[in-house]
Amino acid sequence: TGNSARSQMSEGWLRHFGNGQLEVFSAGTRPCFVHPLAIQAMKEAGVDISSHRSKSVNEFVGKELDYVVTVCDNAREECPYLPGNHVLLHMPFDDPSFFDGTEEERLNEFRRVRDVIRNEMKGFAEGVIRGL
Repeated sequence: TGNSARSQMSEGWLRHFGNGQLEVFSAGTRPCFVHPLAIQAMKEAGVDISSHRSKSVNEFVGKELDYVVTVCDNAREECPYLPGNHVLLHMPFDDPSFFDGTEEERLNEFRRVRDVIRNEMKGFAEGVIRGL
């Protein structure tokens, strides 16, 4: 929804696993900022998302897309209708931004979600590249 953590990590993993073969964008229904703990967790895994910016889904209305993937239930419900011939997929992930704890506990939650997202996006990217 905020395009701050899950979708940014998903974009990072898809770019990584796509190895230049996929054009990937992330966006949110209420964009805000890229969460510093998402940046840190991804950097630890060897994927740099520090140059990402939080974007509105409205930036992509009218753009020809092959897939639209929602990563949270709120985004799926709030996502505006995007006309076109694309596949709509829903892959919900826990939101680490709402985890309450010490800084280290919060970072560990970002790491946990990062790894779940990595596994899903690796399979998705491989499937897209193979032509599903």
